Amino acid sequence: MIALVTGAGSGIGAAIAERLGRDGHRVAVNDLHLDAAEKVAEGIRAAGGDARAYAADVSDEAAVSAMMANLRAEMGVPEILVNNAGFGHQAPFPEIEPADFDRIFAVHVRGTYLMIRACLPTMLAAGQGNIVNIASQLGQIGGVELAHYAGAKAAVIGLTKSLAREVSAKGVRVNAVAPGPVNTPLVAALSDDWKAAKRAELPLGRFGEPAEIGGVVSFLCSDDAALFVGQTLGPNSGDVML
Repeated sequence: MIALVTGAGSGIGAAIAERLGRDGHRVAVNDLHLDAAEKVAEGIRAAGGDARAYAADVSDEAAVSAMMANLRAEMGVPEILVNNAGFGHQAPFPEIEPADFDRIFAVHVRGTYLMIRACLPTMLAAGQGNIVNIASQLGQIGGVELAHYAGAKAAVIGLTKSLAREVSAKGVRVNAVAPGPVNTPLVAALSDDWKAAKRAELPLGRFGEPAEIGGVVSFLCSDDAALFVGQTLGPNSGDVML
């Protein structure tokens, strides 16, 4: 199958792309920066897989349309879509500027919407498809100095559940993954005080690794997850227990 992973130039997205490549999927590696996407695609090819790199800002409708046209011409239509593109921004609520708020929601929520909008019609026409949206445990419990980020991730979870109710009977499964803190550049950019406090709260006592999230996505994209619909899986070191 063809798997499109957004924001896959580093961190969790790169680990997801690499794992799906090892699973035998042909991988379209998207990132805002082509060189980052190409580096990951090269790694997948070096390991014996098939991957191509595509640059696009997922919050930009024209950029998404152009990327999808190129992808369809070069690889075909994605049967798997992993919406991972995102970034972090930390600030006390009174210091969150409207531009910060808008950009967080543009990438995490609008970007997820635009990518699903671009891929869903062909999935529905084929009667099969798999969409995995990367959320965050902060979308379930909130986060200090991360209100805009947590709010955006909560919106992703709500979108996931709503879409799953709409398209599951038509053969398209939609689920979310809500990781806890993971050792990525996004988490590294948060304050040391925040990271120390969060680590102390975790029953597991450690942050996750990107490859561990890749394994969860791999499962959701497999036949073993056939009964998983509208779910939010939580590889979060025990930060959220449902």
